[in-house]
Amino acid sequence: MATLTFHGAARTVTGSKYLLEADAARVLVDCGLFQGLKELRERNWGPVPFDVRSLDAVVLTHAHLDHVGYLPRIVKQGYNRRIYATDATRDLAEIILLDSAKCQEQDAEYANRKGFSKHKPALPLYEDRDVERTMKLFQPIPRGEWFTPASPIAMRFHDAGHLLGSNMIEVEIRNRPAPLRILFSGDVGRYDGPLYHDPAPPTECDYLICESTYGDREHPETSILDALAEVVLRSIKRGGVMLIAAFAVGRAQQLLYLFQLLKSADRIPDIPVYIDSPMACDATAVYREHHEDHDLSDGELDPAHPALGGRKVFLARSPAESKAINRTAGPAVIIASSGMMTGGRIVHHLKQRMPDPRNTIIIGGYQAVGTRGRLIEDHAPFVRMFGQDVPLRAAVEKIPGLSGHADRSDLLKWLGQLPHAPRQTFLTHGEPEAADALAEELRTTRGWNVATPQMGQKVQLD
Repeated sequence: MATLTFHGAARTVTGSKYLLEADAARVLVDCGLFQGLKELRERNWGPVPFDVRSLDAVVLTHAHLDHVGYLPRIVKQGYNRRIYATDATRDLAEIILLDSAKCQEQDAEYANRKGFSKHKPALPLYEDRDVERTMKLFQPIPRGEWFTPASPIAMRFHDAGHLLGSNMIEVEIRNRPAPLRILFSGDVGRYDGPLYHDPAPPTECDYLICESTYGDREHPETSILDALAEVVLRSIKRGGVMLIAAFAVGRAQQLLYLFQLLKSADRIPDIPVYIDSPMACDATAVYREHHEDHDLSDGELDPAHPALGGRKVFLARSPAESKAINRTAGPAVIIASSGMMTGGRIVHHLKQRMPDPRNTIIIGGYQAVGTRGRLIEDHAPFVRMFGQDVPLRAAVEKIPGLSGHADRSDLLKWLGQLPHAPRQTFLTHGEPEAADALAEELRTTRGWNVATPQMGQKVQLD
């Protein structure tokens, strides 16, 4: 008998954790941090809903924080077995987890200094040393190669096209004459997404655990390259500098690749591009190392403009290098984190550049209500930074369609490649509206048996 328990990403888009059990084997698929609403974040601090010492293995789909960010916490509480992932996932996870530990430590220090925590003293969820212990447990596995994290559970990875090193996980429970087949989609990438390969077709399965982040939405059909070229050319006419807030891992590298494509095609001038983020610099080095994951079929790149480098691409790691960018008059591009402009080096650039109408702020992703990025997207006359109300006179432009997630049509296209309907499909990693909309579509148009499990629900897989 096999069972599956949904300890995360159930009726929400965060905290991915799926406990798969067969005979005496216990394997955790993903170990993500809850993010977003306070009621979700508080789950990170509650008791772990399973015995971490009883786990035989953890297997990861990819390196985003909502899929790996809880690993150091379970290691801190006694987990000491293998963590299986691709090489690229391991390398990106180290960058992301070290940054997460730093944020946890800074939050605890701030709470203690201001005295607002109910805990005396406030402590981080985990620290650098927990991350170091976590990284020693990683076991890299190539895609397409069967491995056995715990008998009778066998697994292999297939490219999900979502992030460098990202995978869907094919599973066989080999304790019966014909194996029980399970497929974890992970986060499914987009078709024709920049820099990444298309997601591999789903493998035939008895049970499917599929993400539904964009289950009720479509991405704009506008060409990302065309939209970016138009924005850049308008910005150059203004004569100033372009600021782009981008997530340090994934989005920054995609944007750099798009700029190099446009330069190679002579669609924009060879203007300087600055990556101003230590984390993005580290991630870019990982991307350069794992070039086997790159899909460069969007256009021809000339030798002067390689995908993730070139003579006018500058990586600013140190504070001094970041401050030196302030002297840049333009035209130029500055890519810095954080993605919603809530912190990081982008805030310093905004404070300097926002009052000048020659400059351009480019919105390249979703900006949540209440964030500084949302205020700028909504053209607020002033935006508060470092205790000052800074006037917003710079132009604000949007580049649609940069999400790394498959939209509704992409998900339906991906699922449509299955030769037979699974016995049961579980939709996870989506808000209720998105998951329910996709579930209804699959039930009514394809006759599938679809469920949207609740947090903590345990199901039997026959």
